[in-house]
Amino acid sequence: MRPAWIQSKTALTERLKRPIQLDVTEPESEMPPYMEQFLAHLRLLVGVPFDYLVPDERLLPDESIRFFYLDRSWTDRLVDGAIAVGKIGTREQAHHHGHAPAIHQQLDVTERVVRVIQRGLKGFADAKSDPHADTSAAETVTGFLLRSSAVSGWPHMDVRAYKSRVPEKFYPSDDYPKSQQLTTLRLELLSPGVMIALFQGVPQLVILEEPHAGVMFGVHIDGGVPRLYLRDKFAEQIPVPSVKDSYYDMQVPFRSTNARVVHVTELYKRLNQIRSKVPAAVPVTGSASYAIAVLDPPWRQRFEGTVDNAGTQSISGGFVAHGLVAQRVADETTLTQVQDLVLQYGH
Repeated sequence: MRPAWIQSKTALTERLKRPIQLDVTEPESEMPPYMEQFLAHLRLLVGVPFDYLVPDERLLPDESIRFFYLDRSWTDRLVDGAIAVGKIGTREQAHHHGHAPAIHQQLDVTERVVRVIQRGLKGFADAKSDPHADTSAAETVTGFLLRSSAVSGWPHMDVRAYKSRVPEKFYPSDDYPKSQQLTTLRLELLSPGVMIALFQGVPQLVILEEPHAGVMFGVHIDGGVPRLYLRDKFAEQIPVPSVKDSYYDMQVPFRSTNARVVHVTELYKRLNQIRSKVPAAVPVTGSASYAIAVLDPPWRQRFEGTVDNAGTQSISGGFVAHGLVAQRVADETTLTQVQDLVLQYGH
């Protein structure tokens, strides 16, 4: 039998002297692209079982939304666990520990292109080589889980998060809203009725909006009566002076022979007649102005926190700082309440 070219004692000494095994600048030390993509997706919880995200269905009941912070320590351990599959002995263990900081730094950049890849806008190589790509260290990641019939009704709804409260009324393409918008790292349906979203940074405002798939016309129902909001020439609802959150509207006429068919000619006349009472209403002179008058813009829902009430008995819709969350969890009263719940439900 031929003797080993290196003895175990010598091999251990070499590992202790150079635990990183390969310098990060050497090509052999780079992660294969498929591995880098997989780990970046994993950091955004892609492929993580839903039971790990919501261990009890009571945490996300029907018609509810839950905002959260993504625990970076937890996702880093998730990546470590995936890499651990390939660790057989001390050599791989030493290599992993030596390269872990560089791996996490590389994934900080790669996780920002996951959504680009998922949407098919670019391939992995092109997305990574984008000269405008953000190469800074990873920021705080926040997000929400939404369980609602709105998800199944509008699976392609627009979701946007802003770092400041952008007042209504605004268009997302305007300069100021664009400058305040946070990067969406992930937006995906986990089931027909459950949506997950992840953002880079802490939002002060999150908006859900019906998809702008096309021009829509419609009315709203008030006390069982179909009514139509009056609109100005910019298609905006006309507010009633001195009455908060109130807008001018009118009853919609229907045909006498069929109560489900709008009397278009009569509606046309009434829209012009009502301008004597509401001069700001768009004058209906043709098909274009008529379309503006009966427009039903996409529905938009705003979520914005008001006051940070962490540590108090009141509940806020805003995000809470990490330190305050830790204090709240470590509070003896909170621990006692959790223990009581465990004893009550037996798990």
